[in-house]
Amino acid sequence: MRIIATIVCALAASAAAAQVTVQEYPLPPRVGAHDVWADPAPDGPVWFSAQRSGQLGRLDPKSAKVEMIALTQKSSPHGVITGADGAPWLTDGGLNAIVRVDPKTREIKSWPLPEGTGYANLNTAIFDKAGIHWFTGQSGYYGRLDPKTGDMKVFEAPKGPGPYGIHVTPDGTVYYASLAGSYIARLDGATGKATVIEPPTRDQGARRVWSDSKGLVWVAEWNSGQLSRYDPKTGAWAQWKAPGASPRVYAVYVDEKDMVWVSDWSAQAMHRFDPGTQKFETFKSSSANANVRQIHGRKGEVWTPESAADKLVVYRYR
Repeated sequence: MRIIATIVCALAASAAAAQVTVQEYPLPPRVGAHDVWADPAPDGPVWFSAQRSGQLGRLDPKSAKVEMIALTQKSSPHGVITGADGAPWLTDGGLNAIVRVDPKTREIKSWPLPEGTGYANLNTAIFDKAGIHWFTGQSGYYGRLDPKTGDMKVFEAPKGPGPYGIHVTPDGTVYYASLAGSYIARLDGATGKATVIEPPTRDQGARRVWSDSKGLVWVAEWNSGQLSRYDPKTGAWAQWKAPGASPRVYAVYVDEKDMVWVSDWSAQAMHRFDPGTQKFETFKSSSANANVRQIHGRKGEVWTPESAADKLVVYRYR
């Protein structure tokens, strides 16, 4: 029997860090948990995309029960988010389609990309305030799907391959990050047009993006190892190098207190950044190889998929 591990982070140098507890949930071997999305309800399910096994995963944090939901034979899901109805939606690179799974019946519905689009290498998605499903494809695409009508439009990215992480600000504006293009882009909700916004650091490898409660856009820079912040109102940028000699910042998530969490593949750690003090706290994984990809959370919790270690990890804080 595999045991759930609960660890109290003992970082004596930081009283705040001492208030964080870490709990690990083992997953079936070789599922390749890529992205994770926590239902906003306390103790609600946590969904994850099992890219290697071609499945959708569901964790019940109270019982630690893990359910693996079969998709199709060719499925290779990358991103997972939930809609307003609590249903998980997947960007399925194997099918070149957007997939929805009914949370009660497990019925699967898919929206293939328009014929002639080509292989998009679908990555990540988000819903805007109008309920439109926006998504990225690393091959050089981004797109939008209206779930009510089934209308889908796919656009070629301004600088070719690279569209990766995507998120929406409180006012409903959608931004995506381009890893290969080293930029972020603001999307026009009506026309779908992408406006490129260049970070100050060249070739920084903007990988994932997240908004805080004020509409500031936070960017995880893979190549530079920086956490950066863009202010849409002023156009101003700020950058902070993650701890360590050669950090590789993969994902970013902003919690309900506007604390910024990033995953670092060099240190195999999670960093929490306080914009007020401009200081990082570090929580090292218990696994030598964790490789945390997408990060998500809900009030008092941050959830991560350790894709190389076959486990989900939650950081609970006061």
